[in-house]
Amino acid sequence: MRNVIAGAALALMGMTGAALADGHANYPDRPVMMVVSYGAGGATDFQARIVTMTAGNEDALGMPIAILNKPGAGGRVGWNWFATQAEPDGYTLSAYNVPHFIAQSIKGGVEYSTDSFEPIANWGADPAVFVVAADSPMNSMTDVVDFAKANPGKLTFSGAGLFVGHHIAALQLEKAAGVKMAYIPTKGGGAAAMKAVIAGDVMGGVNNLSDAFRAREAGSVKILGVFDLERNAFMEDVPTLMEQGFDVDNASVNFRGVMVPKGTPQGIIDKLAATVPTMFENKRVAGKMKAGGSPMHIMNREEVQAMWAKREETLKELLAGL
Repeated sequence: MRNVIAGAALALMGMTGAALADGHANYPDRPVMMVVSYGAGGATDFQARIVTMTAGNEDALGMPIAILNKPGAGGRVGWNWFATQAEPDGYTLSAYNVPHFIAQSIKGGVEYSTDSFEPIANWGADPAVFVVAADSPMNSMTDVVDFAKANPGKLTFSGAGLFVGHHIAALQLEKAAGVKMAYIPTKGGGAAAMKAVIAGDVMGGVNNLSDAFRAREAGSVKILGVFDLERNAFMEDVPTLMEQGFDVDNASVNFRGVMVPKGTPQGIIDKLAATVPTMFENKRVAGKMKAGGSPMHIMNREEVQAMWAKREETLKELLAGL
């Protein structure tokens, strides 16, 4: 009996020593920061603040998550910083946007790829939509394409940057319709792109469904088409591009979630992977996301890893063709 007790004590000491050696037995023991690579007020920022609002609860991380905005170059500024300078200690997380960072890494000129990060969980899937100002004479995608055909390169429309979901949707539209339009990437992400449409600085825009939902609720824009395989429950009156005769699939749908830098201890990754999806499932979170017109699509770490791999394969083929 004495030998059994002694063996159990040694095993317990070994487990405790291993946990302390890993340095994350009590993780997190201070507030956590999450980088959003887009400006305040846009869809990613808006949603990130909602899905992390319960982080401090005892049944979640037990510590709050603060949002740090690092906008610029369609997300490149924030993700370059995160890949090269963020400490892989679990106290600096980042929101990811797919296809954005994957497409940018395929096109080059950035310091990150899917190998630079470890996914934790996905909270949403936000389709791109085509919007025009509320007083625009255009009322369908056919109107948009007809104008573009009659005025090559003169139909100006905004988006959140280069090789983000908006830009991919725009490239797909141009290819499917056989037209050339003037895509204008904005510096402030989706919020700035939407403001350009409302102010009349551009004739239209490709934006997030969630941003467009709120703008339409305010009476500022019309939504002419959804870049997805089926209509969205938040706006069932808006037809897809395919319904309007344009062969555009769902490659531009914006998946959003949480990731950490490569090199983060596995114990911390496991703790986050087990906890973060439950934060997303919180009823208060779901209610606020629904009120804001923000579609949720919760995926665990393994599902996100599979999604990243599939999107990377699809985007390599798509971008080569465009």
